[in-house]
Amino acid sequence: MHKAGFVNIIGYPNVGKSTLMNAMVGEKLSIITSKAQTTRHRIMGMVNGEDFQIVYSDTPGIVKDPSYKMHQLMNSYISTALKDADIIILMTEPKLQFTEREIIEKLNSSDKHIIVVLNKIDVSNQEAVVMDMESWQKRMPKADIVPVSALNNFNIQKVIECIIDKLPEHEPYFPKDELTDKSMRFFVSEIIREKILLNYKKEIPYSAEVAVDQYKEDEKLIRINAIIYVSRDSQKAIILGHQGSSIKKTATAARLDIEEFVGKKVFLEITVKVSKDWRDNDSTLKQFGYDQ
Repeated sequence: MHKAGFVNIIGYPNVGKSTLMNAMVGEKLSIITSKAQTTRHRIMGMVNGEDFQIVYSDTPGIVKDPSYKMHQLMNSYISTALKDADIIILMTEPKLQFTEREIIEKLNSSDKHIIVVLNKIDVSNQEAVVMDMESWQKRMPKADIVPVSALNNFNIQKVIECIIDKLPEHEPYFPKDELTDKSMRFFVSEIIREKILLNYKKEIPYSAEVAVDQYKEDEKLIRINAIIYVSRDSQKAIILGHQGSSIKKTATAARLDIEEFVGKKVFLEITVKVSKDWRDNDSTLKQFGYDQ
């Protein structure tokens, strides 16, 4: 008997969804920073055993008040995730008020298996954790409630065991040697975007998008040309920094992570361009993959 299924992770920004998926997959597939809204796309990661295949999806955090078309498209991934999953992980943390009643109602009335993962218990009061677990069990009687610390890899195996137990019988959906559905270009752009999130403040990270213009690989070296798009000329100046100092720092940090990811030397060139109002432009959003 072989089991296989799709496990989709949903929740508010910054509750640890990407950290959880990376921990379960065993690879860094999703951006992890302390800033909210770091994940913008659905990212699949696959875990294979002899008699099972788990296909995880890390979704963007639920945006309560979408400001741009980009946010609306990010929220649409969550709606899709609710429909196409075999198992849904709703991730939250102690004392966080989850007010999306429509999502709770959909989950309670669906035939999906639900796991509520209560994260960050290592930095929470134990009494608050117990109270939250009891509260979630009342709100979602059919769900499994699992407390974890994704950052410290605590109780992650319990989540995995719960998933495997509930997987439906099915042949593998993907070849068993695959790790993700995303291309190497995608991960390069995500690594660069992560460095932007880490190195710049205020609105800059949320106004920037990255596209890989060229990716050429030979036996010893990968040559990559990437473009950082921003909304205004003033943002371009900040990204570049005085005499290009900021972009050099970002590029160096990104190159080192890319080399670790691909296991090969990398030559990385990054340019910065202005694309006004790209977050509200349908054709530009499509170019960046937000229609997928």
